[in-house]
Amino acid sequence: MHVPYPHPLPARLLSLTLAVTLAMLILIYPRAIAVSIGDVRHGLLTLLMWGMAAGFVHGVGFVPRLWPWRLLFNPLLGWLLMGYGTWWIVVNG
Repeated sequence: MHVPYPHPLPARLLSLTLAVTLAMLILIYPRAIAVSIGDVRHGLLTLLMWGMAAGFVHGVGFVPRLWPWRLLFNPLLGWLLMGYGTWWIVVNG
């Protein structure tokens, strides 16, 4: 099974920039994810972490060989997850 995996430099820079920006946002301003220790939005955080992982994997130039890993860490999926997470933080944060 062939899973397309964009590899041009502008796409990799976009992935890395989005992943670093979101990681810094969560580290510097954790209230974007949790108002208190008992109010952690686990679903949102899981999606964001998955999207950021895909962004970092793609952004550093790593290309998975096996199709399940290509699908799991596909930059298109990562962009969608990071975009959704960013939208959710802006709207509800």
